[in-house]
Amino acid sequence: MSKTVLITGSSSGFGWDTANTLADAGCTVFASMRDIEGKNKRHADRFRDRGVQVVELDVTCSASVNRAIDSVLQQAGRIDVLINNAGVAYAGVSEAFTDTQVQQLFDVNVVGVHRVSRAALPIMRVRGDGLIINVGSILGRVTFPFFGLYGATKFALEAMTDSLRYELSSLGVDVALVQPSAYPTQMYASAVQPEDFARVTGYGAVGEIPSSMFASFMAMFESDDAPDLHDVASAIVELVNAPKGQRPARTLVGAGFGADQVNQAVFPIQQQTMAALGLQQLVPECEQQASLQQES
Repeated sequence: MSKTVLITGSSSGFGWDTANTLADAGCTVFASMRDIEGKNKRHADRFRDRGVQVVELDVTCSASVNRAIDSVLQQAGRIDVLINNAGVAYAGVSEAFTDTQVQQLFDVNVVGVHRVSRAALPIMRVRGDGLIINVGSILGRVTFPFFGLYGATKFALEAMTDSLRYELSSLGVDVALVQPSAYPTQMYASAVQPEDFARVTGYGAVGEIPSSMFASFMAMFESDDAPDLHDVASAIVELVNAPKGQRPARTLVGAGFGADQVNQAVFPIQQQTMAALGLQQLVPECEQQASLQQES
């Protein structure tokens, strides 16, 4: 496998493991993150020591995104695969998050994905080739209380990914979504908490549930049966390696909590919607074949 890959949010978790896994598989990987000479210098240096290219990229800043894309093009001449992995987690009583906090969440998890995709897509469209992988969550299909705002960004990512997949299907660019379950990443340790503590207090015992949920997750992550973080990188490598035009729209990784059933239930409805709009020509061939198999 010899592809040029740009991945966002590479300093830890899924991004770190995926960047290293793809590099080991023979890809030319550009691992991007913020503040590579400051806060994330240690992570950037670890990549450099392994021969992985490092690019400064802040998904909330268009100028930073454009500079990163230009840097990759200057060094590699193309971008074959874009992995939109950067994201932040919010957990707590929804009412207690301020308007500013919610805007910041969506700016990273939703608008940030659009910024980076928008910067990379002209390159892919001109070449008539490319792959975008968006890292979503099972929380884009099912809802956990106290994770509703984070889930809202992942629900949004579901719609964005579907629309892009249809719009680009005849232009040579594949778009796929990975839906990870709960895994032992930095996300849980660094999850943003509500700033309006008075609102949390007003919920009484209910307001104490998020901390209990975190304790339960952390206990699971430290157990012998803890899920393997590498599952996500393995799923992404499979998508990168899959034949063009044959990549599944969604790949669920880990415990689905019913998200797999939602995927299965929504699939025929979405196919019917495309037919009702008279836009079957935009449905990727692999989905058309899957739809015919379901009908038979």
